[in-house]
Amino acid sequence: MSADSTVNTGPSAEAPSPDSPDELAKVLERVGYLADEGVATAAFLALRMRRPLFCEGEPGTGKTALAVALAEALELPLIRLQCHEGIDAGQALYEWDFPRQLLHLRALEAAEGGRLDVDTAEQSLYTDRFLLARPLLRALTSAPCVLLVDEIDRADDEFEAFLLQLLDENAVTIPEYGEVRARTPPLVVLTSNRTREVHDALKRRCLYHWVEHPGLDREIAILHRRVPGIGDRLARQVAEAVQRLRARELLKPPGVAEALDWARALLALGRDELDTAAAAATLGAVLKYSEDTDRVRATLDSLLS
Repeated sequence: MSADSTVNTGPSAEAPSPDSPDELAKVLERVGYLADEGVATAAFLALRMRRPLFCEGEPGTGKTALAVALAEALELPLIRLQCHEGIDAGQALYEWDFPRQLLHLRALEAAEGGRLDVDTAEQSLYTDRFLLARPLLRALTSAPCVLLVDEIDRADDEFEAFLLQLLDENAVTIPEYGEVRARTPPLVVLTSNRTREVHDALKRRCLYHWVEHPGLDREIAILHRRVPGIGDRLARQVAEAVQRLRARELLKPPGVAEALDWARALLALGRDELDTAAAAATLGAVLKYSEDTDRVRATLDSLLS
């Protein structure tokens, strides 16, 4: 296939779309994700407007969980690209299966008695048979789906620039193969913990939402929903303590995931309330740095008052 060819891939069926942010929030709640009005509205607009959704916020605020919940609630495949320093097109988009290509050339050469037509052989190498699809290419060829580009702030500037065509056109260009364009755009959710600023060129192509930690009532509701068997008293005590911890100057304030782990740890020890002894024994479930643990352990009474 020539480099200027276009390949339309993926089913033409459209993903189901709720009729309002409230309806989307109810659909998400059925799969265990309690979205506030801002999150539900941002996700609804991303669906309705067919725009990528860029979610930024502190670690543990539920950004990744939102993408997972959207896929489950809308009954769509979830394709996840975990970003990291040095990620490139070979890891994110595609690679050619070089060992198989080499075996193919040898087989052609043997079949032709050593007289190999170079142009024909080259064309036969760059086909679907030898194309290894990575998450971005799979998302275009599997759409409709949810594509999660997780922690984009960990990638470098060059990778951000590489993403722009996909975000703009729901397409990518493979020089030896052609343009691959999705018939139905994937729902793209990008997340960032803001370890660095993401460039405006990428943000302009997305709807933006800053994801806050949940308020007290919503965190209590999340604990009831995600931790079977937790009592009202323990759920409220854990939520209140976690809210106070976030107000302190810690190296790593706890997110929702840590609140859930703390509640589960307490239940695993048979505790039905959070007192000083129980908190001291389980701080490792909610705090992840020794400096934070030492600082909080010295002031447990004020944390639980």
